[in-house]
Amino acid sequence: MTINPAAGKPADSSILLNVPKLITAYYELRPDPSDSRQRVVFGTSGHRGSAFDVAFNEWHILAITQAICDYRKQQKIDGPLFLGMDTHAVSEPAFASSMEVLAANNVEVMISEGTPYTPTPAVSHAILLYNRARKSGLADGIVITPSHNPPDDGGFKYDPPHGGPADSSVTSWIESKANDFLERGLDGVKRAQFAKALRAPTTHKHDFLSVYVSDLNNVVDMNAVRDARIKLGVDPLGGAGIDYWPRIAEQYGLDLTIVNKSVDPTFRFMTVDWDGKIRMDPSSPYAMQRLIALKDKFDIAFASDTDHDRHGIVTKGSGLLPPNHYLSACVNYLFANRRNWSEDVAVGKTVVSSSMIDRVSARLGRRLYEVPVGFKWFVEGLLAGRLGFGGEESAGSSFLRRDGSVWTSDKDGIVPCLLSAEITARVGKDPGEIYRDLTRDLGDPIYERIDAPATPEQKTALERLSPADIHATEVAGEPIQQILTAAPGDGNPIGGIKVIAKDGWFAARPSGTEEIYKIYAESFLSQDHLRQLQEEAQTIVSETLARSTQAA
Repeated sequence: MTINPAAGKPADSSILLNVPKLITAYYELRPDPSDSRQRVVFGTSGHRGSAFDVAFNEWHILAITQAICDYRKQQKIDGPLFLGMDTHAVSEPAFASSMEVLAANNVEVMISEGTPYTPTPAVSHAILLYNRARKSGLADGIVITPSHNPPDDGGFKYDPPHGGPADSSVTSWIESKANDFLERGLDGVKRAQFAKALRAPTTHKHDFLSVYVSDLNNVVDMNAVRDARIKLGVDPLGGAGIDYWPRIAEQYGLDLTIVNKSVDPTFRFMTVDWDGKIRMDPSSPYAMQRLIALKDKFDIAFASDTDHDRHGIVTKGSGLLPPNHYLSACVNYLFANRRNWSEDVAVGKTVVSSSMIDRVSARLGRRLYEVPVGFKWFVEGLLAGRLGFGGEESAGSSFLRRDGSVWTSDKDGIVPCLLSAEITARVGKDPGEIYRDLTRDLGDPIYERIDAPATPEQKTALERLSPADIHATEVAGEPIQQILTAAPGDGNPIGGIKVIAKDGWFAARPSGTEEIYKIYAESFLSQDHLRQLQEEAQTIVSETLARSTQAA
């Protein structure tokens, strides 16, 4: 990919979001249901888009919320709905739109008390606590967030009673129903005035912050962090956890410095990402330049994205840890130090995460549970306590409580940050040092994701490939040991292929939004070997797709 000259530099005023213009677009532009780009589309993390593109507007949110109300009735979900939002500019208008529909449908809604913002993990945590030991009257939730996406984006996702991301059968139903409402000009959508919705007897305040923070010692050893007196730094990146970190520091007596306390819908305080856009991605070295520059002031520092469901860990010796490095260090530490976890508890990872996790798991004698891309595939395992940890290469993870029971069934960006402090406090080494120790024993892999062009027809063909479609017998000078189109852990399709050799692998998956496919590759040998894997991956995929499209 081409790195923009402005990457890693403070955002120039010329690229800052015009917030009034965006809000006007949210309310004034009407989606055209005949245009696929303006319809409701649920990806792996709900419906996302920009009001400027007529992809995230008032009508979308009214239609989606009514569809969720109808889904709740169909499924007899009649407990409270926990509603949270992040700090993106259109999150507030979307909150108002959803409240109007929820109140008109007499849904018992729990909204945040004390702070307007609610991290994704706090919503999941609230749903699970409420539903614990219940068989009826179950709760569910909505989180209004596009995660780390640029400031003009909005996002809207639904969490069923299991507290995690809804699976495709649920999102397909909601998506279809919402688009039906759009096609009918919102006929059938119930709506109350926002002011009346806030005063409705079905609207209640819930202290997400206190409940979540007070429970943290049951998932992370906060006493060990406090007693070690290590210096911690955190950058909330202007996100939904802005009021959570001061409470965490106060309640647990931590030496924690919040390096940026700003909340600004333009996110003008960010350094821009690789492509010159503002993006609150804690795994990007370009977006994280400010905290990286402060690394020597702290024993360990960290950040979370706008809805606080992703993490970024910064150490003195390593700077910003690549997500795969930290996930490997987490697995190594957790499964060696959580004495109350069952010996049967497995390690969860996505098929495109580093094979270093495989090697760490094998050395620990733990079963590996490999799933397709998307955190939804970890939900049932975390809920049942069969997965001790679920992590994905994009810096999303969650893990069990210290007693082996479920913490959250959605990604949690806060507890992995605090775990990095626990590791540093109890081991005397930061996660970067622990990862370097692992590489001395298990190899030092090089991992990278690149993009290659693909037509819509090729993307469809790539999703439908079977192992028999791959005619190659070796890759990058090594015999191919395995070809996967389904995840080994749960048997679900991975939406592409993964080709594995002794010292490296590649995976190819189509993008859901662009005319490209993504190539993930990892080598345990060298940078040259990685390049060879990437080049041959493109050749193998291109030849396979050519045969597949010709046959079609």
